[in-house]
Amino acid sequence: MGKHFDSSAAAYHRDGELDLGASVVTIGALDGVHRGHQELLRQTIAAAQQRGLPAVVYTFDPPPKVCFGHAEPLIPLAEKLERIATFGPDHVIVANFSRAYARRSAADFIDELTRLHPHEVIVGEDFRFGSCKGGTTQLLRQHFNTRIVQPVRCGNGEIVSSSRIRALRRSGLLAAAAALENWNALTAPPAGRSRQPQLQVANP
Repeated sequence: MGKHFDSSAAAYHRDGELDLGASVVTIGALDGVHRGHQELLRQTIAAAQQRGLPAVVYTFDPPPKVCFGHAEPLIPLAEKLERIATFGPDHVIVANFSRAYARRSAADFIDELTRLHPHEVIVGEDFRFGSCKGGTTQLLRQHFNTRIVQPVRCGNGEIVSSSRIRALRRSGLLAAAAALENWNALTAPPAGRSRQPQLQVANP
């Protein structure tokens, strides 16, 4: 994929390329890698370290809402990968999300995940997959040990989401949007993952 890191950093893959004997996996669009996404990443890295297994982040480019013209991306792919790399996963899978990809069945996606042999899959409660979003967290639990991470909420109780950040930006509330993304005051990565890789992206 044209990306090269130092020895402490992640390996990058297209969907369907990676096979592992065991792993801990998180999945999501991760647009903006905001506070809610950061919690998914923290829990995934911590669970992988506890089990002594590789941590895998499975994400999409472009994000599904962007592909279907329902939203603009919060950040470019290169910046998203830089933010994800801050947490120190072992592998990052970037699926080329297109209308053809969206037509894949939930069973196809389950089959791809099976190749990673996940001991645990960690997702947000609104995670859906497969054609017409037919795959649910309940279906995921039928195949894998699945942890559902509750949404992160801001001070007024609203859920931190990419949609909320876009709405704040459109209203000119850039400081409030930046607070939900939380990149000026990002907490340190988990212990043992503090070294910062240098990311180079060339048409991932």
